Amino acid sequence: MENQPNTRSMIFTLYGDYIRHYGNVIWIGSLIRFLQEFGHNEQSVRAAVSRMSKQGWIQSEKKGNKSYYSLTDQGRKRMAEAAQRIYKLEAPSWDEKWRLLIYSIPEEKRSLRDELRKELVWSGFGLLANSCWITPNPLEEQVETLIEKYEISPYVHFFCADYRGMGEPKTLIEKCWDLDEINEKYLAFIQKYSQKYVIDKNKIEKGEMSDGACFVERTLLVHEYRKFLFIDPGLPQELLPEKWLGDSAAHLFADYYRTLAEPARRFFESVFAEGNSLVKKDKEYNFLDHPFMSESQS
Repeated sequence: MENQPNTRSMIFTLYGDYIRHYGNVIWIGSLIRFLQEFGHNEQSVRAAVSRMSKQGWIQSEKKGNKSYYSLTDQGRKRMAEAAQRIYKLEAPSWDEKWRLLIYSIPEEKRSLRDELRKELVWSGFGLLANSCWITPNPLEEQVETLIEKYEISPYVHFFCADYRGMGEPKTLIEKCWDLDEINEKYLAFIQKYSQKYVIDKNKIEKGEMSDGACFVERTLLVHEYRKFLFIDPGLPQELLPEKWLGDSAAHLFADYYRTLAEPARRFFESVFAEGNSLVKKDKEYNFLDHPFMSESQS
């Protein structure tokens, strides 16, 4: 398969969009079967699962002679946070406050410092000055989680403040994020997927696209779109440029997702049912309660 996605990243996508709604548990055999749809072999899946387990994202459990894997508490929190950002259609409003995180981590903990930087970027913080990170979003809960996870409370200061600088708030945005570059990536996404959306919608309406093909396309769509979590800080509407394409990309993603969702779900459940008889779908989860699906029903 061309430009084959990373195995570990694909597993994260499957947990986020499917598995966490089906008891949060999956038999390794089913996981291997799903990943085969994207060109990944058994060895690469088992290696990725092992790595994710060591990193604390998933955990294993034996049931008879079968191995099952589920998200840890850390994994569940990350998936919930990611889903909240992926499935939003509009930029949030701003409370006109800035959150500042300043740290001074000892040199002997350099690797921890590097990990913290990656986490802050993923959460939507921008680097204002050396070891000083800012965000206009209410990320207090995420900060508390990071401090607890890395045990760095002695080295961190966190503030919620007003900006009383000499420029406009947007000058801080320009210093911390390259919105033009992010906008270009949204444009590339729109150009690629607007055409694919029309083609696939037409195929589905004519019954020319299998459930398995819809599963592959929906998963790859989510996988591609969630890359924006690593580059787009999710800024409030008031701080975005006039010709911001993030909202347009979000609506295209939602429309395409809705078109693929039902047949993709059927394929997932048919494969999932084969090896997960001991796993029960979450009682609280209803497919039609998905933010995209409920909108389509109105």
